[in-house]
Amino acid sequence: MECPAITCPKQAISEAATAIAEGKNEAASEILSRLAQVANVKGTSQQRLTAYMTSALRSRVSPVEYPPPVSELHTKEHHFSTHKLYEASPCFKLGFMAANLAILHAVSDQRFCKLHVIDFDIGDGGRYLHLLYALAARKPENPTVLKITTFADVPGGDQQLRAVEEELQKQAQTAGVCLSINVMPCSDIELSRERLSVDPDEALVVNFAFNLYKLPDENVATENRRDELLRRVKALSPTVVTVVEQELNGNTAPFVARVNEACGYYGALFDSLDVTIPRENNFRVRIEEGLGRKMGNSIACEGRDRVERCEVLGKWRARLSMAGFTAMPMSQQIPDSLRSKLNSGTRGNPGFTITEQVRGIGFGWMGQTLAVTSAWR
Repeated sequence: MECPAITCPKQAISEAATAIAEGKNEAASEILSRLAQVANVKGTSQQRLTAYMTSALRSRVSPVEYPPPVSELHTKEHHFSTHKLYEASPCFKLGFMAANLAILHAVSDQRFCKLHVIDFDIGDGGRYLHLLYALAARKPENPTVLKITTFADVPGGDQQLRAVEEELQKQAQTAGVCLSINVMPCSDIELSRERLSVDPDEALVVNFAFNLYKLPDENVATENRRDELLRRVKALSPTVVTVVEQELNGNTAPFVARVNEACGYYGALFDSLDVTIPRENNFRVRIEEGLGRKMGNSIACEGRDRVERCEVLGKWRARLSMAGFTAMPMSQQIPDSLRSKLNSGTRGNPGFTITEQVRGIGFGWMGQTLAVTSAWR
């Protein structure tokens, strides 16, 4: 008998995941073959999602024939696609801006003219352009000084960071901000104010923007680098710590729940990209290929091979509280300012949402929160 055509890909994806979890790989493969007939990486957002989810599940069923992405998540191409996603999606751009505004709010009443930001992954530096011009807008009596300390923990990373520094220096000169960037050799150094060259008159800020979810925790290794880094940062007594993370339960959720969570999350993200960047755009293709690698790693891999282990805000609140942090209330001016920016322009950004959560601000698409920013002391 001919198998019926698939009319609801998300339901079929969930059925395939259930079959895999029950050890029924033959049944799962049959569903995946039918899903492949309606999948298309160049089609609608649903067809694109179906294509990447099908590929991820195939890697779970037949890892030898379809190797899941592990090392690919550490390549230059993956980093490039990730940063292009941050540029293209208002959810992630606004998440960075919310962190910058939380930093400014935390230091505004302490009259610091010197700001020292510790950032474990500065990326392409774009997230700091907003901070540079926001600092310049304050117009203090003395020129604002911004120092950024970041880390080069991959081969050739320091050279790439120098290029980022050169571009940020140009922007800082235009804004009228004194900027210095210190690149340290490895993020595993012993953290101390002395080693980080923190001056007494500097407001110390630690910025975790899409960084913590890549660190292994207690589910992967006994050393639990995720919580250990939070404790070491707390020992620095920073003025404020900002956290920006994807709102995705991709760490401890059981396999089927993890698949359903990924399907809903990335489905919303694919839909949102339709209104921000044309489907045929080369950057859009590379962004979605990067998202495909993320899905493949989250669904097909376990243990240390599962590199990206995202968590929801409630879990981050628990981790930060256990490390000794206290949540800082987000000023009402922050979401108001971001809504104004979101709705600016001739068309605005219909479909994108900004929601005030418990000690955090969420950014999403059509009711699905994709990123959350929170601040801690």
